[in-house]
Amino acid sequence: MAGGSTTADDFSKVRLGWREWVALPELGIGLIKAKVDTGARTSCLHTFRTEPYTENGERRVKFWVHPTQNDLQEVIECDARVLDERNVSDSGGHKELRLVVETNLVVGDQSWPIEMTLTNRDSMRFRMLIGRTAMAGWATVFPEASYLAGQPVLRNES
Repeated sequence: MAGGSTTADDFSKVRLGWREWVALPELGIGLIKAKVDTGARTSCLHTFRTEPYTENGERRVKFWVHPTQNDLQEVIECDARVLDERNVSDSGGHKELRLVVETNLVVGDQSWPIEMTLTNRDSMRFRMLIGRTAMAGWATVFPEASYLAGQPVLRNES
């Protein structure tokens, strides 16, 4: 690891390149390309439509995703509990109030819960960003590489 020392803990972490194939199985998203972004605090997912609602006193949101860039035909309808609403600054410094949800992220053969905001990323190359908060303690990033984790391994939880 350039510029730092390697510890035994580093070998238990998933190795990520600057872009990876990931899955969000609780949302029904079996494969989506994500940009690994250590400059972003918060992870985010592209949604082209959101419908917040309340069910049994719990804040929830239905949202629709085009998981593949430049493919407006494939649509996945998702539903999740709303954890929070946060003001997030994008890379251009513009602030936006976004809904925050929690879901499991699958990278390679690893899975862990992450928080992510929902926003329209139509103009961006990647439908998802994995921010540094989601990677902390779970991943080591190699910015010169791509797709180090391989395809996400989806397990049947029984």
